[in-house]
Amino acid sequence: MYFFLSNLAFVDFSYTSVITPKMLENFLYKQNVISFNACAAQLGCFITFMTAECLLLASMAYDRYVAICNPLLYMVVMSPGICIQLVAVPYSYSFLVALFHTILTFRLSYCHSNIINHFYCDDMPLLRLTCSDTHSKQLWIFACAGTTFISCVLIVFVSYMFIISTILRMRSADGRRKAFSTCSSHMLAVTIFYGTLIFMYLQPSSNHSLDTDKMASVFYTVIIPMLNPLIYSLRNKDVKEALRKVVISRNQVFVFLKVKT
Repeated sequence: MYFFLSNLAFVDFSYTSVITPKMLENFLYKQNVISFNACAAQLGCFITFMTAECLLLASMAYDRYVAICNPLLYMVVMSPGICIQLVAVPYSYSFLVALFHTILTFRLSYCHSNIINHFYCDDMPLLRLTCSDTHSKQLWIFACAGTTFISCVLIVFVSYMFIISTILRMRSADGRRKAFSTCSSHMLAVTIFYGTLIFMYLQPSSNHSLDTDKMASVFYTVIIPMLNPLIYSLRNKDVKEALRKVVISRNQVFVFLKVKT
């Protein structure tokens, strides 16, 4: 589990680093300028790490399925070689998909305004600036995003159907509680991430509103990577105890100040 979590943390850190520093620079210095090559690099890196996270969450669902449904065979099924493959395949596939989409996007002719209605270089706002026919490009976006997301959602859904079935057959209430606790963090992370991406990309282009897309983009480029460490850390007893102490101490300070005033 921690092997996959370390890779998830790396992906979160990487694709946040692709977006957030430039966004903060634009807010602070009001320059709002990015070169053509830097825009292409940002788009490629963002697609790579976003797709990798989607696939890694599916790999983690399979890992949880084996751990709960076949615990005695876990060390055999999830051998170090299999774990490396479940991480290497998402990275390789994500890189190829990102390279393909970046080349397609930046081979188009850009003859309209050079102002991107977004806070980073993404496919949809870039396509609004081109004077080329974007029909085939939009079909590729929908096909790749749909295939990847639906495949990942199916893997997660089937894995959790078996997991829930196994948990419900457990006789021990403590065993059921521990099993649900093992999966709860992953289920929450999957729901937030997949839900946002499906809303963002799997809708007809006629329904796209760039203002709405920008709000959704802030959510999965900044907020979700910030929430993931918190979501998984709260499973740790020491972290929960430290958080409880902080909340209690702040409440006591608040009460003291309220009495004094």
